[in-house]
Amino acid sequence: MESGFLSGQMLIAMPGIGDPRFERSLILLCAHDAEHAMGVAVNRPVEGLTVPDLLERLEIKTRDDLDEELVLLGGPVEMERGFVVHTDDYQVEHSLMFGEGLVLTTTRDVLEAMGRRDPHPRRVIMTLGYAGWGAGQLEREIRQNVWLTVEADEALVFDEDHETKWSRALGKLGIDAKFLSAEAGQA
Repeated sequence: MESGFLSGQMLIAMPGIGDPRFERSLILLCAHDAEHAMGVAVNRPVEGLTVPDLLERLEIKTRDDLDEELVLLGGPVEMERGFVVHTDDYQVEHSLMFGEGLVLTTTRDVLEAMGRRDPHPRRVIMTLGYAGWGAGQLEREIRQNVWLTVEADEALVFDEDHETKWSRALGKLGIDAKFLSAEAGQA
């Protein structure tokens, strides 16, 4: 974590977040500085929309054995725009490197790479939309216990078991999800 910023970390939504768009969300922070924060949810699949389906709609040629991974809903901002998070074994000129070996690319180049055998990223997720915060907003939400933070790892980011990612992220902190409550107490 550089200068108190959280790029490359993950945000775990606390129960009772008060916004159904983020309930049980696990968000990978791709950028965070004094002016803004930006991330994508990595555990909210768009039911019925696979990566090959989306690439076909975009008229991008794909290999026959492309995995039927689901496209994810990255967040409520610019939901018509695609964001690809992938391993750093593939990069193009406008890729944003962040965290440990993670890259965000929003250009067509990465979509075309996903459709072919080589070269292409070793691991990849595709999201529609992103989550964004203005200056100081995310920091306030963390102080208000809206989010917990945890170190990102490949299993949480790229695993296809989206149902358990939120509770597994809590487990990395030693927290059992069944003991969390949306109610605040007083000491």
